[in-house]
Amino acid sequence: MFKKFLKNTSLASRVSFSSIASNSYSGPKAFKVLCVGAGSGGISAASFFADKLQDKQVGIIEPSQMHYQQPMWTLVGGGMKSFNETRARMADVIPKKATWIQNSVASIEPQNNFVVLSDGSVIKYEHLILAPGIQLDFQAIEGLSESLGKDGVCTVYSDKYVEKTWEFIKNFKKGGKAIFTMPSTPIKCPGAPQKIAYLAENWFRDLKTRETSTLSYYTGIGKIFGIDKYADSMWEVSKSRNIDVNLLHDLVSVDPISKVATFKILGSGPDAGKHVKKEYDFLHVTPKMKPVDFLKNSSVVNAAGFVDVNNGTLQHNKYDNVYAIGDCNSAPTSKTAAAACVQAYVVKNNLFNKITNNTNFSPLSYNGYTSCPLITGKDSVVLAEFSGYSGKPIETFFYNQARESKFSYWMTADVLPQVYWNMLTAGKWNGPLKIRKFLNPLNIN
Repeated sequence: MFKKFLKNTSLASRVSFSSIASNSYSGPKAFKVLCVGAGSGGISAASFFADKLQDKQVGIIEPSQMHYQQPMWTLVGGGMKSFNETRARMADVIPKKATWIQNSVASIEPQNNFVVLSDGSVIKYEHLILAPGIQLDFQAIEGLSESLGKDGVCTVYSDKYVEKTWEFIKNFKKGGKAIFTMPSTPIKCPGAPQKIAYLAENWFRDLKTRETSTLSYYTGIGKIFGIDKYADSMWEVSKSRNIDVNLLHDLVSVDPISKVATFKILGSGPDAGKHVKKEYDFLHVTPKMKPVDFLKNSSVVNAAGFVDVNNGTLQHNKYDNVYAIGDCNSAPTSKTAAAACVQAYVVKNNLFNKITNNTNFSPLSYNGYTSCPLITGKDSVVLAEFSGYSGKPIETFFYNQARESKFSYWMTADVLPQVYWNMLTAGKWNGPLKIRKFLNPLNIN
């Protein structure tokens, strides 16, 4: 059945790079539902409401020309996927019944129900869904901007540098010192920093340079992974691959001339505050990240700069017609596409019933679900699924997903991309809840 599914839902059947006119913004307008951002969560919500509501009642503010399936970028950087497989023209993804406002937001006026675009235009709304994501902060690490894409310094978090990651891995033919970093700040896809380390180690073995190489993983947090069940597995993987793991080491600078990375030791130990310098030949950096600029001075954010929402409903705690999905919101769970998808499901259900004045329904509540397929090699994955609220696993399948699995890799690399392009972007994929009820109804793992 899965083979037939994959055959009939090829990527090419969903997205196209042909010249198709987009629904461009043509002037000030008001919308029943206005979505800011067309990433994983935003496009899911926008597509749903565009289908359910009358034509042109949904507006989507998104400046980008391209839509990316960013969770696949680790596999691009690890030489397992091509970059083109992870992107589509935004014009091909935006629902045709919606209005695409190809512009950036300058500010939000939630007390007056409108947003201001970068060109000064005012867009009014009845209901606002914020899903602009989170932005990379290259400047927060001294020397990083000047170093990226050169002499072995790379990252899978940027469309500009993800292919450089694979280039540097496959050309690591003399071996040397390979370093992989994770910052102390909140980031999207927090498993990727170590996933690329495992893939690189796999390739170094194939290149016959593993014996002449050292691999080190430096993370600014106090665990190798936030959930103990999967952290135990990651410790086993890192030890079996002879990868040196260093906790509470936050990258603060990169010197591309001397090829030295400097880390600050965090925490409360005797070395806290000290700086440690490490030479590198290959350096994969996960940049620090921060909320998008237009949210900085907005009344919709909390002290940390994230949209202040109710953890269950994702509805704003002050403005009841404002919702936030994905990386931009304050929900205390890992920032992943899987989390954004389930959050979008909650918002779609609750807001649609509100719009249609349906009082005979039970509101959905988000339980913190998120997923992180921890790629441990070219054919293996530890499929972490859990609640960021409770810290407890919420696994879809009947087997122990903390174990390395070829099936989990197949699901991650082959099935999920098809689900993404054919269902999620169309607003028809709401996460694995229904599948889980059938495959693992008792959550036995």
